[in-house]
Amino acid sequence: MAGIVVVFDFDKTIIDCDSDNWVVDEMGATQLFNQLLPTMPWNSLMDKMMMELHSQGKTIEEIAECLKRAPLHPRIITAIKSAHALGCDLRILSDANLFYIETILKHHGLMDYFSEINTNPSFVDEEGRLRILPYHDFTLSPHGCSLCPPNMCKGIVIERIESSVSAEGKRFIYLGDGKGDFCPSLKLGEGDRVMPRKNFPLWELICSNPMLVKAEVHEWSDGEELERVLLHLINTISIEENSSNNYSQMFSVDCKFETVPISSHENTFPAPSQFLTAAKN
Repeated sequence: MAGIVVVFDFDKTIIDCDSDNWVVDEMGATQLFNQLLPTMPWNSLMDKMMMELHSQGKTIEEIAECLKRAPLHPRIITAIKSAHALGCDLRILSDANLFYIETILKHHGLMDYFSEINTNPSFVDEEGRLRILPYHDFTLSPHGCSLCPPNMCKGIVIERIESSVSAEGKRFIYLGDGKGDFCPSLKLGEGDRVMPRKNFPLWELICSNPMLVKAEVHEWSDGEELERVLLHLINTISIEENSSNNYSQMFSVDCKFETVPISSHENTFPAPSQFLTAAKN
């Protein structure tokens, strides 16, 4: 099972809300946010909102306490811990920002379960204000993907991760909910799985364009179902990998068949079909 990379979106996947909206609403800035929304990209708007909150006297500690109250289903916590215990490489790919994600993961004791967090960078400046920057600097070098927002193309990130583990033959499971999760879903191969949240934009896009997605699709609705489906897929992939390895080992016995008549062994081994598990459920 160490051959599986599980990539989680964060908002409405790990946590059961959008972290940007959560902070804006909890800090009483919804009206201002709605006024500014038509005037700039979302990622730039969140940086602006942090400036506004700071000017109102809101501290970084208050923002952190707000984030710690964000809803997170307990079964998602157990799903993350179980997948990690089974040897999976867990990563996050999110259009939130690093401060939000790290604050929430640390609060729930989940930071050490992820090998990598890919998200918009953020930092607290000398005035104590949270700054939120784009993952891709679209003013200098646009990513050129029409499916994704200007600040982040998740498909590019997935391709980088795939390239970094290509020699290891790893399989991918991608979990997400939003429109931005469609592009990385299209980058997955036939041996991979994608888990869209049912009745959310990613699920709707996949349902509308089923032939574009090569990976197997397994929907989920809530934390309990996410855990059940994810652990089932990890187990299924593990069985497939073990069956494939066993089949390969049968024919790699130091070429001893070269000195033994084939007829004497033609009935020794079961048919290959007994060692292979169907790739489709």
